[in-house]
Amino acid sequence: MGITVQLFTYFRDNRFSSQKMYFPEGIMVVDVINTLGIDHDEIGVILVNAKHCQIETLLSDEDTLSLFPLISGG
Repeated sequence: MGITVQLFTYFRDNRFSSQKMYFPEGIMVVDVINTLGIDHDEIGVILVNAKHCQIETLLSDEDTLSLFPLISGG
């Protein structure tokens, strides 16, 4: 099953900006995050097919997963 993963800001450091990744059926957002080695506490926004979702969301073939880090500033 192919998922397009899009990473934003510093999540791209030493990774990629957008890449097609292949996983077995039944994969959840959290599994992709773990595969990428991203700390769960750093996740700010998760989108699947441009819609907000949760870390436990089940992914389907040809989904697009977008991960944004927490934003801070003043």
